[in-house]
Amino acid sequence: MESTITATDLAKRLSDVLNRVRYQGERFTIERNGERIATLAPAGAPAGITMREVVERLGADFALLDEDFAADLEQVQREQSIIEPPAWPN
Repeated sequence: MESTITATDLAKRLSDVLNRVRYQGERFTIERNGERIATLAPAGAPAGITMREVVERLGADFALLDEDFAADLEQVQREQSIIEPPAWPN
């Protein structure tokens, strides 16, 4: 879960926020003057966001890849013929 917190609130509740990050795995986006300035996440957590989170933040109706997508790609690769490049002249 990701919450947004102001820098002022973070300073007031630092111990509580750090405990929530460590023990509950929560992430916090820190804002100052309405601008996002940092993200506080558990150590070892991925630095970026997932594609699902991007779609959720955009609020758009994007179709996510289905479970068979990787198998479909592998099938396409198997069905492609390999063309040997011409030999370079010596």
